[in-house]
Amino acid sequence: MRIIDAEAASRLMEPLTALVVKAGEAILSVNRAAMRIDGKQDGSPVTEADLAADHIIADGLARLAGDVPTLSEERTELASPSFDGSFFLIDPLDGTKEFVAGRDEFTVNLALVTSGVPLLGIVSAPALGLLWRGIVGRGAERVSFDGATIGVAEPIHTRKLPAQGEPWIAAVSRSHGDPRSEAFIDNRPNAVRRTVGSAVKFGRIAEGSADIYPRFGPTCEWDVGAGSAVVTAAGGKVTDGKGGELRFGERHASGFIIPEFIAWGDPRAAKL
Repeated sequence: MRIIDAEAASRLMEPLTALVVKAGEAILSVNRAAMRIDGKQDGSPVTEADLAADHIIADGLARLAGDVPTLSEERTELASPSFDGSFFLIDPLDGTKEFVAGRDEFTVNLALVTSGVPLLGIVSAPALGLLWRGIVGRGAERVSFDGATIGVAEPIHTRKLPAQGEPWIAAVSRSHGDPRSEAFIDNRPNAVRRTVGSAVKFGRIAEGSADIYPRFGPTCEWDVGAGSAVVTAAGGKVTDGKGGELRFGERHASGFIIPEFIAWGDPRAAKL
């Protein structure tokens, strides 16, 4: 069992960033008009782009930290929960529906989880040439890239709780709306919805472009882990629907499911 702390995670950040960018290049090289699309048991789509990105990440992690377990959406059958110590949590292509539809808001998500809590996160949007990354306790950054060329990192921080009379900006899903999330947003003063695909929503929270991202419907750990680390590193917080801590890598009977969560730009908002 290997424990990776923030110091060790910081040494991995640059090679992990390069790996995630490389996976994004593989996704962009796929011809969406001609690619094969299959269905999983849960009805969600999987494409050759998902599998190509997963293959690159798996090979890269084996070279960088081969003694650290991995949990990938595309290889759950190889997972051996519960995970003790540290493990990598991967969604090779988050927002496959966005990708298949020809939109640009899809991401590659990679998290390093230690003792059940995301410590490092990278959320990369290949078609936008943007990624958000962070290490909890050490801050978060937004980085532009062009192909394999990675630009200068820009420090980012979540924004403060809106002042009285100011609107709340809510990041909402294009594909996964639900009545409870809508009601939650309606309870925020003068709420304004911004439709955003995939884990880009976490990036918008982390950079201070939005205040909240609620999801009162089931999702999977690999959809949330990287974004949770980035938001937390940027000064925010990601909780369950009641404000409690989310835990990762502790498989339950229903699988690696997160029943609900809320990403908060200002942690104080979670107490309101």
